[in-house]
Amino acid sequence: MSTSASSTPRVFAYCRVSTSDQTTSNQLQEIAGAGFEVSPRRAITETVSGSVAASERPGWASLLAKLEAGDVVVVTKLDRLGRNAMDVRTTVDTLAAEGIRVYCLALGGMDLTSPAGRMTMGVIAAVAEFEKDLLIERTQAGLTRAKAEGKSLGRPKSLTDEETQEVLRRLAAGEAVAAIARAMGTSRQTVMRIRQGNLEAV
Repeated sequence: MSTSASSTPRVFAYCRVSTSDQTTSNQLQEIAGAGFEVSPRRAITETVSGSVAASERPGWASLLAKLEAGDVVVVTKLDRLGRNAMDVRTTVDTLAAEGIRVYCLALGGMDLTSPAGRMTMGVIAAVAEFEKDLLIERTQAGLTRAKAEGKSLGRPKSLTDEETQEVLRRLAAGEAVAAIARAMGTSRQTVMRIRQGNLEAV
């Protein structure tokens, strides 16, 4: 990323879609419709999952290599900038430190590096953290309730207790693991786990 300032701010568009059957053309049209003039060579588009951090995206890396202090980056939505609220905030803070402004159309074309934009980002990050804490709390409460009701947690057993005993009997009789797996309609890994568990119990 260069730090040399330009006399006239250059405007870059960053457009991302998650799958190859999607297109970034709508995002480019939306940016143009909002009054931002972006030349084709300054429109960075890529197909990458939203679960990938901005720092790990090839297209984003190529954008960073072109940016200079005083430039402007425009996105249609916040999720184009990162995989979650914290990642987006880190991305915006990194650009702001380099003197680069970031505009988001979904937030009314707000400059995310401005005082109002930073406040909005802080609120969004706080809400995201609150929702994450709520999800964790609900999950833990659900597990506790299921355990209290005697429900079995984790993966269900592939074999019943009686079938497990049959596997052990066949193993003791010297049958091959593969043959037992075929006879019991299960995998070799399951038979081997039962054998290992029995050995550890001895």
